[in-house]
Amino acid sequence: MNTKMNNRPLYEDVADRLREQIFAKQLPPGSWLDEQSLAEQFGISRTPMREAIKVLASEGLVTIKMRRGAYVTEVARKDLEQIFTILSLLEGEAARETAAKATEEELNQLDYWHHRLEKAAADRDIEQFFEINGKFHELIQEIAGNRWMNGVIADLRKVLKLHRRDSLTSTGRLQNSLIEHRGILNALLKRDQASAESAMRKHLARGLEALK
Repeated sequence: MNTKMNNRPLYEDVADRLREQIFAKQLPPGSWLDEQSLAEQFGISRTPMREAIKVLASEGLVTIKMRRGAYVTEVARKDLEQIFTILSLLEGEAARETAAKATEEELNQLDYWHHRLEKAAADRDIEQFFEINGKFHELIQEIAGNRWMNGVIADLRKVLKLHRRDSLTSTGRLQNSLIEHRGILNALLKRDQASAESAMRKHLARGLEALK
């Protein structure tokens, strides 16, 4: 690995690679992270590997257990319910703020991403749908402009990536998610703050239901 890549600390590049492996389930939930073995695999010393694992632990993707080491986080049903409760509050507020302050250009950008979401759904391309869905939500949060709130949302959504793709494979979930996004977009285009917040909260509630 090139230690001078993008002038970033080595452990950040290592964290990125580990994160990708976790999301791809090459390192599945519950698996032990063997520092020595991973360091050898990546061709690095244990120090940047240890620092990378600490980064992922701060994001909730890794759980460090006393005297037992680090494990890929296993997310229980109770965890999902608590995460979605917080996301519902925060993303609902982001949608409300966006409805109030979005410029015409920003609304056009949201419309653009929604059209791409429609195409991904028509193509039954779950991976593409998942990626564009993230961009749609991130743009709403960016427009809302609360960096503290957005930081919390970003960390919680990283944990959800351990399960989120599974939810879209549920019968009818892809189409229902698309319909919910239409409702969010329509409320935003009308600058209806209450409806935008309500539509976002309902969308997240149904996302949780799909994980049952």
